[in-house]
Order: sequence, then structure tokens, then C-alpha cells
Amino acid sequence: MTMGFGFAMQCSSSYGGYSTCVSPQPHRSFHGHYWNGFTSSRKNQRVVLRVADERSSNSNSNLSSQKKRKVVEHVCLLKAKGDLSEQEESDMLDHLYTTQYQMGGIVAISLGRISAANPENYTHALYMRFQGKEYLEKFYHNPFYLKVLDDHVMTYCHGLINVDFESQVDDDMLSIFRKGEEFNHGVEFVLLISFNEDALGTLVEDALASLASLMLDAPSLIVQFTQGLNFSPSSKEYTHGVVIRFRSVEAFEIFIRSKEYKDVWRSKFQTIVQKSLSLHFSVDPVGTEIM
Repeated sequence: MTMGFGFAMQCSSSYGGYSTCVSPQPHRSFHGHYWNGFTSSRKNQRVVLRVADERSSNSNSNLSSQKKRKVVEHVCLLKAKGDLSEQEESDMLDHLYTTQYQMGGIVAISLGRISAANPENYTHALYMRFQGKEYLEKFYHNPFYLKVLDDHVMTYCHGLINVDFESQVDDDMLSIFRKGEEFNHGVEFVLLISFNEDALGTLVEDALASLASLMLDAPSLIVQFTQGLNFSPSSKEYTHGVVIRFRSVEAFEIFIRSKEYKDVWRSKFQTIVQKSLSLHFSVDPVGTEIM
């Protein structure tokens, strides 16, 4: 079957954990105009990602002064067989989704069918957030999870990759548990990067800092983001991972197509990246009431 926009699931469990949340800040001033977050110029249709310097500086200063916590992010990408049926897909994703209820330490989970073709031909993505590395380690060896992999995942897939990274994020209850209306829907974006060995260090730190700054300036588009060094023992194909929750498909497209994002990638990443993979999937509203 053709993999396109499909169903996805997202929720937050009852366990503790951490996340970075960017709150919406309407009516910012930019070049003398008032706007609700981001805007586009009619002349060249490019997206404005930067707010006025003073306001942006104050906002980033407030964010940096907040108490921080560590979070461990887990990303699993799957390659499903070409003739996967809807029932088989539902069985696979349902069983992966229910793993959060069978073991401790899982803070939040989202998963679904990848929305566009990618060079590596991954078809589905699983994202999990853990309290700490010790919980992730237990997860990998949990008999229930291993049985789910054997009986309900690898039966339908011919390959997978895991990327795990630790990130420093804001200590805020809503973003800790990824709960609230802002997390009930949107787009989960995953960016995996392999930096050149000779670039690891200051150049990588500068590139990631520039990307983080760009995302902090986009509160009307981005709900939360995390990024960090991949420490997964099962896969060293990528050195770093980034996870961004966008508010909508439109918000995702505005950011990805923007001149500012492209400029940061060209000036900070392009010369030091050996390999990269970006993909996304839609997250549908949770529960019976769709806002």
C-alpha cells in the first residue's frame, strides 16, 4: 500500500518526565507590523522567523532562567513491508502504543505513518520520552516489549533503527507530560544528523545552538523541541537527533520552507554534515472531543 498521510496516536502517561514547551506569544512587533507569531511578505512570500531583537532577547533570557530537567528521547523508525494491510498496520501501532502501560518510566508517546517518502524508505515512526537512561535501558530488555517486537512489529517490518538522546529542557508541568490541547494534535518532526568526525565539538555546538535559537523564535509554530547526542548502542549511523512538535501541518510547512531555516542549514550545517534524514507524521486529536 502507498504510505501517505495516515493515522497517528499521541498521549502522555501517568509517569513523571520532562519536555521543552514554547508558549504562543501573539501580537509581536516586527518591522513595524503586528502579527500573530509568524507572517509572510506579499512581495516574495518568504516567511519571517525573527521577532524584534529586544523582544526576542527578553524572551530567550526568560526561558534560559527557568529551571531545567533532563529528558531522554527515544526514536524508532520502521520499514514496513510493501503489502502491509490497514489491519496489520493497526495491530502493529496499537501494540507499540500500549507498551507505555506495561512498564515504568515512559513519560509520553506518539507514533504513526510517516507522511512523505524519504531516501531510507522508512514508513512508520515511534517516539517515546523516558524519565532517565535507566528506564530506557529497562525498556530495551523488557519481556513485554520484546514480545511486541517479535509478534507484532518485525512480523510486518523488514528493518528498524533506534536513536536515543538526552536533552536539557524546561521544568514545566504541561511540557513535562506533553499534556494539554497543544499536544493533542499537530506534526511530529524528526531530524537525524551524522556530523563529520572532524567537526565534532565547537562547530556542532554552534550549529545546534543556532537551530535552537531559531526554534525559540517560533512560538506560534512550535510547541516543543529537544535535541541531543545519540547514545543508542544499537545504531551509530547518526550522531545526533532532533524532535520538534509543530502546531499543525501548515506550521510545519511554513518553518521548513522558510528562508531563515534554509539559511541556518546552509551556513551552519551543510559543510559539517555527512548525512541527514528528516521525516514527519501527523498526530491526531486524542479523545472524543476534537478541538
